[in-house]
Amino acid sequence: TSRKQAEGERASLEAQLAQAQKMDSIGRLAGGVAHDFNNLLTVINGYSRLLLARLRADDPLRASVAEIYDAGERGAGLTQQLLAFSRKQVLQPRVLDFNRVVVEMRPMLARLVGDDVVFDVRLHPQAATIRADPHQLNQVMMNLAANARDAMPGGGTLSIRTALVECGESHTAAHPNAHAGRYVMLQVSDTGVGMNEEPRRHIFEPFFTTKDMGRGTGLGLSMIHGIVVQSGGFVEVDSEPERGTTFRIYLPSVEDPPDLAEPEAVPV
Repeated sequence: TSRKQAEGERASLEAQLAQAQKMDSIGRLAGGVAHDFNNLLTVINGYSRLLLARLRADDPLRASVAEIYDAGERGAGLTQQLLAFSRKQVLQPRVLDFNRVVVEMRPMLARLVGDDVVFDVRLHPQAATIRADPHQLNQVMMNLAANARDAMPGGGTLSIRTALVECGESHTAAHPNAHAGRYVMLQVSDTGVGMNEEPRRHIFEPFFTTKDMGRGTGLGLSMIHGIVVQSGGFVEVDSEPERGTTFRIYLPSVEDPPDLAEPEAVPV
């Protein structure tokens, strides 16, 4: 029995390692494409901005040029998500109390999920300090909440937890960039439709989505994965059809005191 268990664990680790290597290759490809595409968009957006500045408000061409500029800006937003996935964006990390981040985001997240979703937040009693980019962390939480909302079209419960956990070698072995030690964990759970093993293996790949056409780019979870890994952490997901989904974000805990500089205001 013990030999069978060991063989099963080894097979699972080998599968996770192969998946991690595939994700790394996809990330390098996505990063290269995003950089080249961003260079093209810089020209498109720059010249369309110059044209808009020269056209009168009643010029018949202004609406068409404005459409070009808006499309270019949307394209630039997509490249930023690809760069986040490929871990090539520029982060501005600082020491944060993760509990404070959750508290400040709570009003926005509650509005995002809507009145038909019960919003349950429970924070670790001690300061959960990490080193991360606060703006990117906000994006991570908003994307997780938006995915949870879409998974519960008839309403449900969204639960957010923070905790301090010790991760040993056995826990981090499946994540090539992770090291054993103390982590701050953010757990986001929903009671939605869930998913089976097949989509679960692909959810962090760019442009993969289980949503209907036109309801998502498939970049939200890939962006989350990139931000977390670039911040020294890792992501785990558990899900079963009709039993909901749980995401766990692990970020290395730090002993430094939180940066007391006031963060930029989050819309509430």
